[in-house]
Amino acid sequence: MNRITLSAASILLAALLSNSAFALGKNSVAAVNGKNITQKQYQAHLKQRQAKNSKGKPAAPVSRQVILDELINREVLLQEAKKLKLDKNKKLKAQLELLKNNLLIQALIAQSPASKPISDKELKEIYDKQVGSADPKEYKARHILVKEEAKAKKLIKELNDGANFEEVAKKESTGPSGKNGGDLGWFSAAQMVPAFSQATAKMKKGTHSQKPVKTRFGFHIIKLEDSRTRELPKFADIKEQIKPVVQNKRLQEYVVKLRNKAKIEIK
Repeated sequence: MNRITLSAASILLAALLSNSAFALGKNSVAAVNGKNITQKQYQAHLKQRQAKNSKGKPAAPVSRQVILDELINREVLLQEAKKLKLDKNKKLKAQLELLKNNLLIQALIAQSPASKPISDKELKEIYDKQVGSADPKEYKARHILVKEEAKAKKLIKELNDGANFEEVAKKESTGPSGKNGGDLGWFSAAQMVPAFSQATAKMKKGTHSQKPVKTRFGFHIIKLEDSRTRELPKFADIKEQIKPVVQNKRLQEYVVKLRNKAKIEIK
């Protein structure tokens, strides 16, 4: 009798184990209300958790149980959301559609010319054009800005007669730097409008312009206080910073190509 009972118990246990394995499904790590969480989902979530943080450092290791708990919690929440028919909500459906479209665009960009490897030759060409050929000289100057040329000429005469440049700037300049005595700090030629930069480059340290310098802002009287030659960044130091510039340029060219092939109507 005991042998029969033991045999029956063994059969029942085997059946329960068999049913349990079937419930989890092949390659599953857990199940929630009959919905399997697959090994593939587990590995994807683990990879995401182990990804490097924003500072480039590896994330702290996590246990299998932590990953399982997170996946189970996610599935529980997802099932409840569907139970409440939130996936049928019009506003949410529109947001989900937007997310899907964004993912598709990202997938396209990932296989577009914009994502192809960038050679050092390409990077060096941009460096030479935008950095290597840049004017390394910087200037420290003050200016007085007025609307009328006649007023500028009058102020130049006052300065030639010994008036203090800073005080005249505070009193007469219409520019935002007037309250600081016209102080512009250090700047490169590229930071100023061409007429202003050209006039400044021709001046001697400690002198002010003898003729008003006309720009779209009005008439300037410039005083050059100092100049220096800055060290331009080396190619090796900023190579990685140039890569996004190349990728963005490639992407813009790719988009233009697609637009040119598309039939676009604006209503």
